[in-house]
Amino acid sequence: MTVKSMTGFARIDGSHALCSWSWEIKSVNAKGLDVRCRLPSGMESLDVTVRDQISKTLKRGNVTANLTLDWQQSGGGFRVNQDILDLAITAIPQIEAKIPHAAPSRASDILGLRGVIEAVEQEITDAQRDEVSTQVLACFGQALESLDAMRRQEGERLSSVLAAQLDQIKALSAAAKTNAASQPEAIRERLQNQIREILNGSADIAEERMAQEVALLVTKADIREEIDRLVAHEQAARSYLGADGSVGRKLDFLCQEFNREANTLCSKATDVALTNIGLDLKTYIERFREQIQNIE
Repeated sequence: MTVKSMTGFARIDGSHALCSWSWEIKSVNAKGLDVRCRLPSGMESLDVTVRDQISKTLKRGNVTANLTLDWQQSGGGFRVNQDILDLAITAIPQIEAKIPHAAPSRASDILGLRGVIEAVEQEITDAQRDEVSTQVLACFGQALESLDAMRRQEGERLSSVLAAQLDQIKALSAAAKTNAASQPEAIRERLQNQIREILNGSADIAEERMAQEVALLVTKADIREEIDRLVAHEQAARSYLGADGSVGRKLDFLCQEFNREANTLCSKATDVALTNIGLDLKTYIERFREQIQNIE
């Protein structure tokens, strides 16, 4: 399996003898699952079902589902608005009296007046509305599948990027381990040189005392535990990338642990090389953290 992105978009159109419609679903990253439904008048009853289907398919993301629906105007016919027609017929003689040379009014002129002829909307039965609702919901299911497929596809791309960054973290952890192996001797040599400079070479250094000081400094600078935890976190992150379900928050937690170990490594570093390794680790960990903000 692979992780899913929280970013996606899908559009599906559908039609019926009585109407046509279009579903648009888009999602962006969010801490949890936030669903917004925009439904036309008469379709409010679909809200619960739409939200339920989304929550069963998606675990995180800011999701907006928008439905536009147009009912067909044909089939209802036309009718004469008798009230407006009577008003027009009553007003015509008064108008003609004020305009003596005007041509006499014709029936087509009267019927052409606004409001005299009205379109009669087609009546839709409850059974027809239920049939349309069923088809609209089926179309929504297709749109949701398309959105989920797009999120999976984007998740695959993100997985490749994240795996490459984990490779860098793994390589830097190995480099830190190699560097740490040479730390005791380097600390011993540096301490001896510092003491000789202070004493100006006028006295010998007791080997036993030197060993005690070196052991103390080595203990303080020991980064083996930090490296072991870095390796463990890197392996855990890879297992999450191959797991099914919502893993974004788990990866985000691992990033916090990555940072903790990298900061400790930098604070314990006793030479420039190890410090640079720690700084490089922090750089790749931050890049990793930025990418997983879009993982479901």
